Amino acid sequence: MKKYLLLCFLVPVLACERLDDNSSDRTDIETPAYAATLTEVAELFSTLPIGSGQMAEVADAVRASSVNGYDEEYTMKNLFESPGAGVGDEATKGSGTYEEPLRDLVRAAAEQRYATKGSASAEDFLEMLSSSDIQIYWPYSDLWDGKTLPVITSDPMDDALRNVGYTLDGREVVVDEEMAKRRPVWVINGNRDAAYKTLELLRREDPDWGSGGGTVLVKSGGLRTLVLKSFRANRNYDSWFSGASEFFVKCGSVDGFNARTEAELAVYSPTITDFMIVVRRSEVGETLPFNAILVSEWTDSIESCAFLVVEDDGGSRTSWKCSAAVKYNSKTYGFDIEIPLYTKDDICWRGQLTSSFIEKYSGKEVAFGNLDLVLELI
Repeated sequence: MKKYLLLCFLVPVLACERLDDNSSDRTDIETPAYAATLTEVAELFSTLPIGSGQMAEVADAVRASSVNGYDEEYTMKNLFESPGAGVGDEATKGSGTYEEPLRDLVRAAAEQRYATKGSASAEDFLEMLSSSDIQIYWPYSDLWDGKTLPVITSDPMDDALRNVGYTLDGREVVVDEEMAKRRPVWVINGNRDAAYKTLELLRREDPDWGSGGGTVLVKSGGLRTLVLKSFRANRNYDSWFSGASEFFVKCGSVDGFNARTEAELAVYSPTITDFMIVVRRSEVGETLPFNAILVSEWTDSIESCAFLVVEDDGGSRTSWKCSAAVKYNSKTYGFDIEIPLYTKDDICWRGQLTSSFIEKYSGKEVAFGNLDLVLELI
């Protein structure tokens, strides 16, 4: 993983910055082991008699996932339980309006392939598939002409730019990202973001998150709110077979700090805002409006906050130990913070943002490594 130099006008990374290397309490998130390889799943899908109905089903699902703020993806769980549903949709049983959903074709193909191994083998395979994090990823699905059938490939799970793919008439072809822009390519890969709520889903649940590009709803009473107005990623962090970049924005501060007595100072504790931003490959280099609240009550007593942006790559759970500062009786006090991350994450930027920096650059685009962000006090 690459790390990037901090800009000269930003406060240097905190002296207390360190990663927690005590592995005793970690939850490991490593590359999953599948009963069948991703290549085997891709080969099976390439034998299916996929037609316009199944193409429409997958197109509906990846479109729904995109609307919900996720990548262009269709999980096997939804394929079997809720045909046409995207990540973030309410799960519903049944085949919806599809005359012959894709799951029926998968089941028939699995039963035929595993017939010589006994009926239980097909059921074991289907159970593995439906309960796994395997999915269909359809990059650049919005460019589909509505007619062309897909080439099916799998994620080689490395930094390769090309892989073998299979046409529905049985031919092997070399698949790269340029092909995916010209014709539909379905990549069998693993889902990494379904367990997290996107900003789009958070906004639907809580109006305080505001609406991207619109106004931010804040409490009355003259309070100021620190908002991430927009987000632009200027590079991809993973192989195109893996899909979008999942950025986690984390901000630690003493939200609403306004202590007037020693007793009040003692009851304050830092809070951490933590949310995911999915940047699809077609959106790299584009300014995406977000209006996400980082600190809901930014008072004059807050002197600094801790700010971290990572691109998710899993690994073992660890943390960044840092601090946020507040002013009380003309003296500065630091509050210790532990912001969670994982050992394989790409650290896009981390450091301390002072109140003077935030005031000076409020509403202005600033480069944070390979990201261009607009922070604003509203």
